[in-house]
Formats: sequence, structure tokens, C-alpha cells
Amino acid sequence: MDPVPFMLDWMVSKQVSDADRLLSSEDKEILRQQNQELEAQVAKVKGQMQEAVKMAADPAHHNAQEEEDEEDDDNDEPPEGFGQIQTGKARTSVSAEAYGEWNAKKAFVPPVISKSEEQKDRLKTCILKSFLFSSLESNDINICLGAMKEVNASAETRVINQGDDGDFLFVIESGKLDCLIKLPDGSEKPVKTCGAGDVFGELALLYNCPRAASVVAKETAVLWQLDRDTFNHIVREAAQKKRTRYDSFLSKVPLLASMDAYERANLADALRVEIFTDGQTVVSQGEVGTKFYIIEEGNCLANKNGVQVMSYNPGDYFGELALIKNQPRAASVVSKGTSHLLSVDSEAFKRLFAVNDLLERSSNMYN
Repeated sequence: MDPVPFMLDWMVSKQVSDADRLLSSEDKEILRQQNQELEAQVAKVKGQMQEAVKMAADPAHHNAQEEEDEEDDDNDEPPEGFGQIQTGKARTSVSAEAYGEWNAKKAFVPPVISKSEEQKDRLKTCILKSFLFSSLESNDINICLGAMKEVNASAETRVINQGDDGDFLFVIESGKLDCLIKLPDGSEKPVKTCGAGDVFGELALLYNCPRAASVVAKETAVLWQLDRDTFNHIVREAAQKKRTRYDSFLSKVPLLASMDAYERANLADALRVEIFTDGQTVVSQGEVGTKFYIIEEGNCLANKNGVQVMSYNPGDYFGELALIKNQPRAASVVSKGTSHLLSVDSEAFKRLFAVNDLLERSSNMYN
């Protein structure tokens, strides 16, 4: 009996066992997920090879499959209205990302950028405020924390340019930046001002499109940069699900009927979910107003001087007058049963909503 194969097997087994002892539980979980992805990819490649054999033997099947694929492709485009702010063509690198060699993905190894404890604390506080990261599991958040890179931008720095390919998104820790859209005459129009906790540059990664706008720092800003690969593997699916959910809901709110998909996406980024139990006070009469609310689920009742004056159902909103007029709350609002409310703070509210239209609507509703 040849002892060489036995010795080789024993050495490989020992090496694996030694390496396993050095891995933390988090490392093992990451490797387990990567193995599952690779196994799924291998199965997919086998299926593609079998399909290729079938298509070679049956041209009619191939033509039918092409028509079906064309229909499927229609579902991968950005939401309606997104193209209104585009000036360039789709990313030239999309085909490489989507189709590769047999569409085979390399095992994803997230980058780990060294940070001080002070940086880690600042970054975690920052991204937990963000729409994109708020629905992630703790392990995924830790991967993003490790992969993000601190970027300091001085006033007037152009961080991204409209029409460029996008390989990063940015989360703002501090400072303000303007989003600018290029007009046909070559001038630029500001369409949004981003502040602490906001994210920009994500649309190019979500939809594989060129940059939809340029972003320029209004003042000194501290940003955190996340690469495309980490975004695609960790953040993208959760972000798409959450954005789709809110876009569908917001499009049915009468107040927001005039917003296009891009504007609703901006609003979705600013929304925060707040859950109230039966009888819990949402706002109190006479207090200073700092938030605007839209009811996602459940019901609320408005009381003025102890008398019920209005009831609110899903899709209804309240709290706008105190923000528009800088006046105390005119009534108290309490939850009737458990309710899920979407809130927008005062700064985002004034940036995103047409105040004159709101004043007219509110006057008609309350009178």
C-alpha cells in the first residue's frame, strides 16, 4: 500500500483543523455564507450548461427563451421617472457585472480598513441613522463598518459627477452637500441638500446607471465611502426591498401624488418608522413641533381641548402646520390601537415638500 496518499490526506486534514481553530465565530459564519453562495452558483452554472445543450438541440426553444428573457429584462430597469434626471447612457460595465464568465461570481471577501475606536464609534452612530443600513442584521452592519473608508471633503469639493460610472456610495457624518442636476444649457440646478445621516451615490449602485447628479460640498464635510462589491453583497437586496415597499406606499398617499419616483426615493431616505401602542401620545397640544407624520398602519385620533376633532387612517398625515408656521401643536394626537407611523424631521420636511401646496391642502382639510 502506497503511504503517500494517506500522508497527504492527513496533512490536509490537519491543516484545515489548525486553521479552523484560528477562526472566530464571525469568520466561520462569513465562510459558511460564502460556501452557500458558491454552491448555489455551481448549481446555476450546471443548469445553464444543460439549458445550452437544449437550445443547441432545439432552436424553437432557444427563440422562445430569448423572448422570455427580454420580458424579464424589462423588470430590471429603474422605477418610472428615474430616467428624467439621467443624461448619460447605462453603465458600460453592466454586461460584465451581469454576465461574466458563465455568470460566475468570485467568493466575496469584504475589505477591512483599519480604524481607531473613536472612528468606529462615530461611524456606527452615523450609519444607524441611515435608511440603507437600518434594516441590516448586526453581522452585516459589522461587515460594512469594516469596509467603509473615511473621506474628508473641503468646501466646493466635487465628490461625484453626473454621468460618471458609480463605484462607491457615501454616508455623511457631518457637513452639507448640494445635489446638482445638469440642465440642457449646461448650467446646474440644485435639487437637494444632503446633511448628516444622508446617503448619496446609491442610485448608480442600485440600478447600474451612471451618476444621476453631481454632488458638491457646501462646507467642510466628513464622509464614509462604501465600495460597490460590499454594497452589492451586503446592502443592496435589503435596500431595494425597503425602497420598493415605501415607494409603493408613498405613491398612494394623496399628498404625494405629484412626486415622481426620484422625489419619493429622496423622501423614503428621510423616513423613520415609529411604533405607538394603544393610547400612547404621538404629539401634545401646545408643544413645539419637530416632526411630520404619515400613518402607515393603524389609526390615530386628534383631540383639541379634550374634544375629539379628527381621526386618521393609513395614508393620512398630520403635524405639518406646526412645522410650516413655526407654531405650537394645535391638537394632541394619540394612537388608537397599535400604529406604525412614518416620521420626517423638520429640516428634511422643509427641504422635500412644497410648502405652499401643503398650506392650501391643510387649510381645506382643517376648515
